[in-house]
Amino acid sequence: MNEKPSRRECLKTLGAGAFALTQGRDLLGMEQATDLPNVLIIHVDQHRFDCLGVCGNPDILTPHIDSLASDGVRYENSYCPFPVCTPSRYSLLCGQYVHQHRGFNNHCTLATDIPTFPRLMRSAGYKTKSVGKMHFTPTYLDTGFEEMELSEQDGPGRWDDDYHRYLMKRGLVDLNDLEDQRREYREKARPEYRPSFGALVSNLPEEHHSTTWIAERALDTLKSWDNKKPNLLMAGFIKPHHPFDPPAPWHEKYDPSKLTILPGWTNECLERDYLYSHGYFDSKTLTEDSYRKAMAYYYASISQIDHHVGRMIDRLKEKNLYDNTMIVFTSDHGEYMGFHHLMLKGNYMYDPVIRIPLIIKYPQSQQAGTVSKAMVNNIDLAPTILKTSGLEPSAEMKGFDLRDGGSGHSIIFCGRTECVARTQTKKLITTQRERGENLYFDLEKDPFEMENRYDDASCRADIEELQKALDEWQPASYRDREICLDEDAQQIRQPNVPSLDRSHRDAIIKYYWENCPL
Repeated sequence: MNEKPSRRECLKTLGAGAFALTQGRDLLGMEQATDLPNVLIIHVDQHRFDCLGVCGNPDILTPHIDSLASDGVRYENSYCPFPVCTPSRYSLLCGQYVHQHRGFNNHCTLATDIPTFPRLMRSAGYKTKSVGKMHFTPTYLDTGFEEMELSEQDGPGRWDDDYHRYLMKRGLVDLNDLEDQRREYREKARPEYRPSFGALVSNLPEEHHSTTWIAERALDTLKSWDNKKPNLLMAGFIKPHHPFDPPAPWHEKYDPSKLTILPGWTNECLERDYLYSHGYFDSKTLTEDSYRKAMAYYYASISQIDHHVGRMIDRLKEKNLYDNTMIVFTSDHGEYMGFHHLMLKGNYMYDPVIRIPLIIKYPQSQQAGTVSKAMVNNIDLAPTILKTSGLEPSAEMKGFDLRDGGSGHSIIFCGRTECVARTQTKKLITTQRERGENLYFDLEKDPFEMENRYDDASCRADIEELQKALDEWQPASYRDREICLDEDAQQIRQPNVPSLDRSHRDAIIKYYWENCPL
């Protein structure tokens, strides 16, 4: 008698739609262990590409993320599609560039008719959940996660999420985040806030810090996993995004005076950069001492996340699920951290803000310990995750399946009104701001993007070639599209989701205003 087909064989034969209608095991009429992989996405915020031990950083300690790379593939030339939180997150979920999904800023909506990999996986029988920072509008927007436990940072999300309700119930206030992220508090910030560029020890004990809160909910979710139904978890950490506020004792992990200054540091701002933007903090006020302290706290935040990554890996191994789990570690965008004497991300799209870490541990540790030099983009993650899960990407997804080990993108594109076209050796940055200028760099001779050769006649042919590629990538018809914003878009239906009438907000806003010691 023939053996009954496996779930994977059923899925491939019947397709994702039929599989969704029958909910997996019902199709087979049996309770057998799934051979479909689990997927864990560890998504951090504002992580510069070279701030991991495995990436050659001589000072930072990230042993658990480094070990993940030894079991997987590290993509050395990985880029984000747009160096802004929400647009980049939407692109990761749906595999489209920003001008295609129309999520142009941090207050926008991913249209509910756009396919996402969580939505396709949920339809195919996966149990899908997100914890931590998602940065959606509305806060619990249904992008395919059945459950969401959120810890937001900026915007109205902090008045809706689980984490700030958690703090309020305990009589706590996240002072550092409030003065850094909310204008009404930032105007009253402590005297030491601006000179330190936001590098101050968290006022919260470690057990209540957002990094710990997010990690604990991720660990609780992993504890509930078994091998009878495939699972997807996206754990979104707020850090190492500013403010650089590790809790005690993490703030003591690095001695600022002993840190190696990162590549691309200059002793003062370039004139073109300062004209373009003075920065979230005034870049000209950055001293080497304040930079070193910010770097030490930035590293501490990354090491704190690494500690919890190790706990997640251990949890999966304890449950005998590690081998059959795809683990993705990446970021929404990068961070200057001293490059050209800049901090954070609000200037030209130089490499430190668009280049990001990407490590993928494939099921059964396929391609373990390898380094890919292909140029890849986070829009590639949706099709790669789906293919690895035995599902077909939607036709709207523009990325590649990274498992094939190919050469990746010949040109990396990034941005919307301000755009980047980057090859392995050349880079064009165009801007429509009146105070900005177009930039062109020969990266072989000038890897730190110092000398603008846009007006150099000898570079004209290469510039025109990259400009043509940009125009084809984002046709003129896309440039005037309106942002997608729907405050009343469909949210998930779970007990922890506040009413869409937002009647809860007044009480929580009042609590923080009355209890913040500014």
